[in-house]
Amino acid sequence: MASLNPNTTVLGVAFAKHLLRRASFKYTKVGIDQFSVLTPAQALDVLLQNEPLTINLPFDPQPTAAPDGFWTESTANPITFTGQSRKVSIVAGWWWYNAINSLTLKYKLTHFLSTRFTVEKNNGAGSATEFYDHIRLLMYYSYGNYKTLARKITLDNSMLNYLNNTSNNQNSPNENYAREFFELFTIGKGEQIAPGNYTNYTEVDIVQAARVLTGFKRKNDRSIIDSITGIPKGINQFSQHNTSPKIFSSAFGSITINPAANAAEMDVELDSFVNMIFNQQATAKNICRKLYIYFVKGTITPEVETDIITPLALDLFNNGYEIEPVLRRLLESQHFYDIDDSNATDETIGAIIKSPLQQISEICTYLQATIPNPATNQLEFYIGFWNNFVHNTYLTGANMIVFDPENVAGHPAYYQAPDFDKSWISSSTLIARYRVAESLLDGFNRISGNASIIAKINISNVIKNGGLISDASDPYVLCSELCNALFAQVADSDRINYYMNSFLLQGYVNYYWTDVWNTYLTTNNNSVVEPRLKLLVTKIVSAPESQMF
Repeated sequence: MASLNPNTTVLGVAFAKHLLRRASFKYTKVGIDQFSVLTPAQALDVLLQNEPLTINLPFDPQPTAAPDGFWTESTANPITFTGQSRKVSIVAGWWWYNAINSLTLKYKLTHFLSTRFTVEKNNGAGSATEFYDHIRLLMYYSYGNYKTLARKITLDNSMLNYLNNTSNNQNSPNENYAREFFELFTIGKGEQIAPGNYTNYTEVDIVQAARVLTGFKRKNDRSIIDSITGIPKGINQFSQHNTSPKIFSSAFGSITINPAANAAEMDVELDSFVNMIFNQQATAKNICRKLYIYFVKGTITPEVETDIITPLALDLFNNGYEIEPVLRRLLESQHFYDIDDSNATDETIGAIIKSPLQQISEICTYLQATIPNPATNQLEFYIGFWNNFVHNTYLTGANMIVFDPENVAGHPAYYQAPDFDKSWISSSTLIARYRVAESLLDGFNRISGNASIIAKINISNVIKNGGLISDASDPYVLCSELCNALFAQVADSDRINYYMNSFLLQGYVNYYWTDVWNTYLTTNNNSVVEPRLKLLVTKIVSAPESQMF
C-alpha cells in the first residue's frame, strides 16, 4: 500500500543521494555526506531555507565595445535593447548558475512552476527584461501559494504577451489564455463527457473566462509595480473590459460573476474567477498529480491516486494552496523512499530519466567543473560557456532549451502520458547526452565543432583533491565510488569490474593503477592518469544507469 507516513529514520547515503537529486540542482559529495546523517525532516529543513542569490543580477557583456551590462535595472523601455535572444539566454544562464550553487528546493520548485505556467522565452515572451520578471515571479512563489501565483501570472507581462491576453478586448475576445488557464495551469480537462464538455469545465466556461480576462494588458515599460512582489506587471484597461455578467456552467455550480464597474474592480472580478476554479477539489488533485510526476515518477497507479494524490490534494485544498507543506509531506513520505512496499518492479529511486538540465547540473556540481564566474568573467561565462556551449549546443541538441519548450503545454516529459520522461531519449538527442561529459572533461565542444567551452573538469585534480574518493589508489574503490555516486542504484561487482578493467586498467593488473596514481601524487605529472580517468568518467556518465535518477 502506498503510504504518506513519514520516513523518520536517518537517510543514509542512498536516500540522501535520492533526496538531493530530486530536490536540488546542486548534487555534491559534501551535500550527500551532510544529508546522510539527517532524517528526511531535518534534511528538508535545510532544503527549504531561502538562501540569498549567488549572482544578484544577469549581466550582458555584449556588445563588447559598450556592453549593456545590468540592463534589467535600466529605466529604458525593455524593447529598445538589442540582442534580445542573447539576453533571454543570459537570464536563463543567470538562473542556472544560482541553481547549481544553492542547496535549496527553490530552484527545483521554480523549474516545476515553469513547467506549469509555461512561457516560451524565444517565442512570444516579450522582451528579455519581461522574461526576467517572469522568472523572478516564479522564484518569488516557489515557496509560496500556487493559487496566488495563478492570479499574479495573469498580469505577468510575458504571459500577457505570450498567450495573447494583451489583445483580449471586449469587442474582440481572445480565448487563448483562458483556455490554457483551465487546461494547463489549474484544473485540467478531465475525461471528455461530450463535445465541448471536459468533466471539469466546458467550452462555455472558456468563453465566459475570456470575457472576465478582457482588458488586462501588457505594460512593457515596467512602469506598474506589484505592491507585494515588487515585480513589474501589466495594466487594467477598463475601456477594453467586458462589463456584462459572466455566467459559468454547472461544472462550477452555474455561478455568475458580476462585472467590474471600473479598473480597480477588474481585480475583484479576477479574484472571483480564480476563487471559483480553486474552490474545486479537481484543481488541487491536478496540481498534486503534476507535483508527483515531477518529483516522484510518471506512473500514477490507482493505488497512488487513492493513497497519495487524494490525501495530498486534500492537504493542498485545506491549506489554501500553499505549496511547501504538501511537497514536504511528499518528500518525507515512505512512498518517496520506496519503503512502503517490497515490490521490486515498482521502484522510486532511479525511476525518472534525467532531463538534460538535471544531467549537466549533476555533472558540473558532482565532478566540480571549473566554470567562469559570472560576477568577474561575464563574457566567458555568459557567452563563451553558457550561450555558445550549454544553451546553443548541448541543451538545443538534447531538446531542452531551459524555459523554452516546443509549445505552451511544455516539454513532453512533464505532461505527455504514458512516456513522460522517456521522451528525453531519442536518436536525435543521444549525441548531446553522451558527449556533454566528454566536452566538459576535455574543455572543448565535442558535440559540435570542437571549440573551447571555457570550462573544464580537471578530473585528476578533482579525484586527488575533491574529496570524492576514499582511496583513489585502489582501482576497485575508485570505480565503485564513482559508479555509486553517478548511478541511481548501487552497482554490482560485475558492473564495477567492467568499468575498472575496460577503461581504467585497460588490460593491466590492479597494482599498475596504484603505482601510476602514487607517481602522480609524488610528481604531479598527470599524463598517465588523466586520459584513463577521462575515459572512465566519460563511460560511466554515458552509461544507461547514469541516465536515471
